Amino acid sequence: MVKAVVADETQLNLAEDRLSQSGLTSQVGLVIGKLSSTLDRGFVYDLVPTPPNDAGEPACSLIETTTATFKDDKKKGSKPKSQAADSSTLAIDRDWVAEHARQVSRMLLGGMKVVGIYVWISDTSFKNSTITLCQLLQTVKGVAEAAPVLETDYDKRLLIHISYSPRRWTCRNCVLSSNITSSSIRPCDFKMGRVLSSLRTFRCTYNFNLSFPICHENASNTSTLSSILRHGISVHAKELRSANALIDGNLVVNEEPCTTDDLHEVELLLPFMKNTQAEACSQMDVVGVLMFSGSVCSFAYLNSKEPVSQAVADIKDDIIRSLQSRLDIICDEADEDLGLVDDDGGEASQEKLPEKPVSKLVPSLLRKTCNLAFPRRVFIPWLAGTFICDYLQPSEKLEVLKDHCVELMSMETPTDTSAILQPEIEAPSVIAKSFWDVAVLGHSASSFSVEKNRMIDTSGVDNSRENIKSINFNILAAVFFLLLSIFVGFVLLKRS
Repeated sequence: MVKAVVADETQLNLAEDRLSQSGLTSQVGLVIGKLSSTLDRGFVYDLVPTPPNDAGEPACSLIETTTATFKDDKKKGSKPKSQAADSSTLAIDRDWVAEHARQVSRMLLGGMKVVGIYVWISDTSFKNSTITLCQLLQTVKGVAEAAPVLETDYDKRLLIHISYSPRRWTCRNCVLSSNITSSSIRPCDFKMGRVLSSLRTFRCTYNFNLSFPICHENASNTSTLSSILRHGISVHAKELRSANALIDGNLVVNEEPCTTDDLHEVELLLPFMKNTQAEACSQMDVVGVLMFSGSVCSFAYLNSKEPVSQAVADIKDDIIRSLQSRLDIICDEADEDLGLVDDDGGEASQEKLPEKPVSKLVPSLLRKTCNLAFPRRVFIPWLAGTFICDYLQPSEKLEVLKDHCVELMSMETPTDTSAILQPEIEAPSVIAKSFWDVAVLGHSASSFSVEKNRMIDTSGVDNSRENIKSINFNILAAVFFLLLSIFVGFVLLKRS
């Protein structure tokens, strides 16, 4: 239960100035921050407005209900109420806001999440739209955290209301459930203070080398490369959760807070574990192997009052979310490419029909090795010395980051590209290898070995023949000298 929320005063004052100068009567956006279960507090880092949709329409708008109210009152024979002009409700493009939350979540590092939404509307409009806003929160949470890593994920989100009539800030807790009512929303203490500048920074470079078995499946149940990877990542997340950690060379064994502002290096120590996925396929035919290896650079931010164990949990969460995000990007682009092909139609498109994307392939049907390169992670300066991240495909340059940051985070990228961190020189990669290839390679290797042995054996026969000849000659010589000595001895005996 979040009892109090502390927001960064600098960023929220900038947001209020931006909204008051915009001339808008309504706006919806995302709340970036953290909900701490150990402190029972929420922290708000920034407010990010949801951009217009593809058609150029705003993500929300006010709908006036004056006309409907007037007709109802006319039927009843009564006069319209004077407050009819203030009976507007907020109409929200829920899917668009949820998609914005999904893409922004990819850019956030450990200890940073989409923890709610904010709205800029009048008090009366807010009261008329409370249930709609809670339903939006539930949609945003479901999309932004489709595959949560931490078991203790909050079922609550923040709803921040910035009222321009009268001007004031309020924050509410929304308990997300299948049946949202007015009792699901509760006010909480809200104050502004120094938040971003007090964060502690932790960094981890995580090297991994995983192998997932590719099992034989029937025609009605085939797994694509992306689905096998997604399952493998989720299984590895459970293994990663049990890993111990070193911070600056010291084993994390207590719940003490971090007291220094320096950059802290984290090293994860995974226990020796059985390959549970291989054991699960032991009763089935294994037809190949999926080799997933690489290095992930991870950051996490910790409040000064939180224990260091929370930083370790946030690092683990960030590593898995980063791998999942990269896979999502590959699948999204594959779906877009297939959509473009379907829209073209005609014989011309059939002639230029591209091959099926690697992520859509069924590894159990492969007869050759295939490779899949994951996007590379880069880090962009954000607020008060913190970073956010983005992902670059092998063919993309740093210039594409500008559009992403402007559209999704309402921020400009630094003009000096040296400020962008690129620690991942080589991105993670996947190699799917069928046992047909392994068998061919093995057969080639064995054939080579046989031929080599044959060569050795043949040379050995030739050498042995020469040895036999020399041995026979030596025997004959010995026999000759033996006979010669016997003859000489016999002659000498006779003379005597």
